[in-house]
Amino acid sequence: MKITKFVASAFIVLATSAASFAQNVDEIVTKHIEAMGGADKWKTVKSMQMNNKFSVQGMDIESKTTIVAGKSLRTEVSVMGQDIITAVDGETGWMQRPAMMGGTGEPEDMPGALIKETLKQTNLGGSLLNYKEKGATLELVGKEKLDGADVYHLKLVEKNGDITNLFISASTYYTLKSAGKRNVQGQDIDAEVNFSNFKQIDGLTFPFTMETPSPMGGTMTIETESIKLNPTVDETIFKKPGKK
Repeated sequence: MKITKFVASAFIVLATSAASFAQNVDEIVTKHIEAMGGADKWKTVKSMQMNNKFSVQGMDIESKTTIVAGKSLRTEVSVMGQDIITAVDGETGWMQRPAMMGGTGEPEDMPGALIKETLKQTNLGGSLLNYKEKGATLELVGKEKLDGADVYHLKLVEKNGDITNLFISASTYYTLKSAGKRNVQGQDIDAEVNFSNFKQIDGLTFPFTMETPSPMGGTMTIETESIKLNPTVDETIFKKPGKK
C-alpha cells in the first residue's frame, strides 16, 4: 500500500511539474511576442525593406533586403563594385555571384536546402510567432546566464526536424541569441546570431545590431541603418532573370 501511495504521489508531482513547465513556455512566448510588438501588429506588415552595413577584412559592405511576408526575399550585397544577389520566391530561388567570389556572373539556381533556410527570413515577427501553426514544437531547457544576463533557453524543433536554440531575455523578453546547425549542400553549418541594440519602428521591435561568426574567422557585426515597413514592392525582382 505504501509503495502504491508513493508511486501515485510521485506521478502527481511529475504531472504537476510538467504542466507548470508547459505553462511557463506559453507565458514566455506570450511575453516575447508582446515585447516584439504583438501578433496583431505583425499581421499588418506585408512587406519590408532593410538596409545594412558590415565590414569583412577591412572592406565596408552594404546590403539591401526586400521581403514580401511569408513569400519572397531578395538581398543585394555590394562588394568592391561587384554585386551579389540572392533571391527566393516561394519554393524557387536563385543567386548571382561574380567570378571572383566563386560564381559565374550569371543567375544560378539555389540549392533546395538553402532556399528553405532563406525562406524562413520571410516569417516576419520571428520564429516563435505562430510556431504551433507551423508544426513546430517548443521546449523550455531552463534558465541560464548569457553574458551575465538571465535568459530562458528554449529549444525550437521545426516541422522538418531543424533545431534552433533560442535565448530569451528574462527581463525584456527579446531574443538575445539564436543557435543551431543547418545542412547546406551536404555540410553541417553552425548558424549562430547574437542580437542587440533593439529599437522600435511603428510599435514593432527590431534588433539593429547582429553578430555572427565570419566565414573568414572572427566575428562579423551587421548594423541595420534603416527599416521601411509596407513599402510598395515590384515582385518581378524575385524572378530569376535570363542569361545576358
